Amino acid sequence: MTTKVTKMPALKDTNVVKIAVEMEDQVAQLVEFKQQQPLAATIQELCNGWGLSDPDQYALQFSESNNRNYITEKNRNEIKNGYVLRLTYSPSKTAHDILQKLNSSSNDEKTAAVQKLSSLSMDMTFALEFINKQGLALIINLIEKGKCKGELLAHTLLSFVELMDHGIVSWDILELPFINTVASYVNNQSSPQDSKVVQASLSILESIVLNSTGKYTQVEKEIGFQNLIMHLQTQNPVIQQNGIALINALFQKADQPKRKSIASALCSKQVRNIITSNLIQSRSGQVGTEMAHQLYVLQTLIFGLLEQRMNTKMDSQDQDAHDKIKELRKIAFDVDITNATDSTVRRQMGVFAKDYKKLGFKYDINPALDFTETPPGMLALDCMVYFARNHTESYTKVVLENSCRADEHECPFGRTSVELVKLLCEVLRIGEAPSEQGQTYYPMFFTHDHPFEEFFCICIVLLNKTWKEMRATTEDFLKVFSVVKEQITRALAAQPLNMEKFKQLLQALTYAEITQLWQRERLSREEWESHARPITELKEQITPEIMDLIQKQRLGFLVDGTCFTKYSQRGQRIKDKFWYVRLSSNHKVFHYGDCDEKSVPSIEELPNKLAVVDVKALVTGKECPHMKDARGRKTTHQLAFSLTLDSVEVTSLDFVAPDEKAFDYWTDGINALLGNKMVSKETEHDLETLLSMDIKLRLLDTEGIDIPQDPPPIPEDPPNYDFCYDFK
Repeated sequence: MTTKVTKMPALKDTNVVKIAVEMEDQVAQLVEFKQQQPLAATIQELCNGWGLSDPDQYALQFSESNNRNYITEKNRNEIKNGYVLRLTYSPSKTAHDILQKLNSSSNDEKTAAVQKLSSLSMDMTFALEFINKQGLALIINLIEKGKCKGELLAHTLLSFVELMDHGIVSWDILELPFINTVASYVNNQSSPQDSKVVQASLSILESIVLNSTGKYTQVEKEIGFQNLIMHLQTQNPVIQQNGIALINALFQKADQPKRKSIASALCSKQVRNIITSNLIQSRSGQVGTEMAHQLYVLQTLIFGLLEQRMNTKMDSQDQDAHDKIKELRKIAFDVDITNATDSTVRRQMGVFAKDYKKLGFKYDINPALDFTETPPGMLALDCMVYFARNHTESYTKVVLENSCRADEHECPFGRTSVELVKLLCEVLRIGEAPSEQGQTYYPMFFTHDHPFEEFFCICIVLLNKTWKEMRATTEDFLKVFSVVKEQITRALAAQPLNMEKFKQLLQALTYAEITQLWQRERLSREEWESHARPITELKEQITPEIMDLIQKQRLGFLVDGTCFTKYSQRGQRIKDKFWYVRLSSNHKVFHYGDCDEKSVPSIEELPNKLAVVDVKALVTGKECPHMKDARGRKTTHQLAFSLTLDSVEVTSLDFVAPDEKAFDYWTDGINALLGNKMVSKETEHDLETLLSMDIKLRLLDTEGIDIPQDPPPIPEDPPNYDFCYDFK
């Protein structure tokens, strides 16, 4: 008897990948790259294959067009089967060669050197070598002397930006001559500069303002505000973007008086027209992510100036405020007692109290008490006076209409104005610092020199109209405001281009329309909130099916991929740097790589891979490695998540989601891949919505039938079953 022995297939070694290595003027080598073998040994073998001496002078690079980083012990695990690498001179030798050329007298050699430098400086390994060889000091010296021109200057400035973006060197090292020279490239409108020179100079000045200590004054002194405004009118979107970013940086770092001065200039008709025509309308609504963020920051900073008035109580000794209250009464009822006698004044004071009651103040004897609550504080009085002075006809109409109504149906102008200003501050988040992920801005606020006050004037007229439509009484105060808030937020969500468009949207959102919307939502909510056992048991039966559907949607979202903004290891946002991540269709591998802001790369265009099985765990928020050193950022960590890996070289893959929805979808999808429960707010919301819809469909045949809280009891078994009828 012969026994047949079956040879078992050899186990695949995951630590060995097959790659190609190319080199200029050499035939490419096909080699096995051993992850556990030191890089120096691998480079030695490659040099032996090509007959090269001094292997210490060589290094490996990725060869993709969007990834030319040097390969180190930290990132070597990114090398996968089929990769093509390049053998080139080491970062140390390359940095040495570039420095030699920069010290040469030939401008052509210098230009070629800084061109190479600007592309290599994005790599942290090279940047460290170049800076350690005093390369950054040389670049600063070249810029300070002002001898570089044209393309040489452009690439020198761009190289400086890339080198400083790594956070290796403090921005405090820069002195006044450097700042003056860079500022001159922004200010010089007489002789047109290379666009790359201007955009790099704007970026450098912005970083100095935001990241240095005490350099703001020097930049602010050297930069002409009108020159920045001129740059917003160019056709170059990067210059426009960097220009508005520098304006925001100067705005943020300025003291209160200077902030008011900048805001006054920005709200002038000329500047507003430039912003709306060149930054918003010229793109037909297609504003890029970074530009949208900068416009959001600008809007937040301008509205932030209202915070002081919003949190200021009325001082009983403030004569100007008392005069404003009197002016409100005078404009509404037109009574002048300047030359009246004392007895007449006393009689008029009684009339004043009646007038203040008609004006709708809570404290008609002493209306000043209406402005002691913060927020809205004195901001409410400012808005009311603005309405009375600038929209006198609408103001008197609102006041007099309510004076003629029965007391129970009167819409009290004073009390509603105070509450409305408080509501508007809440809607626009006045007093909150700009978040690093914020992109929500409203074009209409850039079309008026007093945007908040004008916003109030439109909304107070809306409130009076809604009050009449609802036939409300003072007992319905909160109900009216809930409707008004819904009208305002829905109209703002449509991103109206100007105040007139906003008015038109509000006209369409009548009380009847809002009521219908609420009725549909209320019916859905009531059905969901039902605690009847039959419904509860039905929900328990169909919940697994719906959770499976949600899981498939989340994984589909990961397959489509997302563009993320890059963040440094210190949790700092890197401007204009993006990367794209997507899951393979078989849900086994994450593909990722650098990308442009608006591009959607295919899975083949993403050079880096991460197997799902290599993911150890998902961590979120402040527990993420790249968020542990983040300081003073209130919102960024809330959108941060990391994949911790079993790899020694790269311990995590770190993300900051563009918004809360993307954060929830990605964390849900990753939890699903890891076999964990999906626990995000979006999952709760989707489960609630889909359950509600499914329940409605299943209960269509029971419409009009009251479902009992508990099912009817099952009757006891009969004593016998002899109750069939015999037809014979």
